[in-house]
Amino acid sequence: MPSDLQNRPYKVYRAGPRRLRSILRGEEAAGLGGRPPGDGGRRRFRRRKDPGGRKPITVLRVIKWVVLFIVGWLLLSVILFVISAQIQTGNLPSSASNALTGGPNMLTGTDTILILGTDQRPATGIGSKEPGANSNDAGSRSDTIMLWRVGGGSSRRLSIPRDTVADIPGHGRTKINAAYAFGGPALAIQTVEQFTGVKINHVIVVNLAAFPQFIDAIGGVGVTTPKMCANISGGVSNGGFTLNLPAGDNHLNGQQALIYARARENPCDPAAGRLGDLLRVQHQQQILNAIKSQLLSPFTFPRLPIASWDAPKVLRTDMGGPTLLTLFAAAEIGGSSPPQVLKVGPVPGTSSDLEASPADLHSAVTKLMTG
Repeated sequence: MPSDLQNRPYKVYRAGPRRLRSILRGEEAAGLGGRPPGDGGRRRFRRRKDPGGRKPITVLRVIKWVVLFIVGWLLLSVILFVISAQIQTGNLPSSASNALTGGPNMLTGTDTILILGTDQRPATGIGSKEPGANSNDAGSRSDTIMLWRVGGGSSRRLSIPRDTVADIPGHGRTKINAAYAFGGPALAIQTVEQFTGVKINHVIVVNLAAFPQFIDAIGGVGVTTPKMCANISGGVSNGGFTLNLPAGDNHLNGQQALIYARARENPCDPAAGRLGDLLRVQHQQQILNAIKSQLLSPFTFPRLPIASWDAPKVLRTDMGGPTLLTLFAAAEIGGSSPPQVLKVGPVPGTSSDLEASPADLHSAVTKLMTG
């Protein structure tokens, strides 16, 4: 006998316990409960959130925060550098700026920069007992004279020994480093331009008194040296400086780097002989390359803000903060060139004067300008 249920003109649906409870609570009418149609009866699971609302730590999130920290640290260093450089703006005589020739942007073009390191030293503190210590430009001579051709993917340097004889406008023929003593950076620019035939676009005067502080700020510099024993101005026992280094790789602090850059003799290295000023300029170019390497070292990264603040204090220049940043970027793009020193020989009848033949001078300048 057929069941009455089969003959009913309607269908009977059975609700599961969960759906029945939802209907009884009115959740389905409010659109709050139950499974949506077509879900095939599958139960939906939702990921539980952290009770504190924090996202889980992942490798990508760690990398993101590390990158943001590095960018922020570099940005802080750049800002401090620009501020410090702008504070130093105006410490170069206007006569020096007027003696310069305008040049292109160093990222797209190539400029020639004259670097001068004077024997100006503080009247008190480090080196106060040294003969010739001087606290201002008057009477100071340029221990370092270097032309730097940089920009447009190039970076080449030419050092001119300070005892090289040249014609100084208004003062006759004498050692080229005397130009700074006679007329400051302006006359030094005019003298070097006349001597080499190269127009100078920018000038940097290195303050040797602040040099050790900057080297210490970047954590010192590494140089490879022969056995070194240098005494400057009679050595430390006479109020000067003494430097003793073993042969090989040496890490120098600020004061050691300054002594090394100024040393003209090395009795401990027979191969050096008595190169005098030629030895000095070789050391100076070594130090410049070492500074560049140190600035790019990961060990310097924690010190970058301090180094960025101290760096402009070492310089007197016509360039403001943005231009100096362009210079450093162009120098990095151009790479490190092998040191080039103008070939000179002794002037007969003099004790220390040096001179360059026209052919040697032309060859050195051509290599500087064209590579």
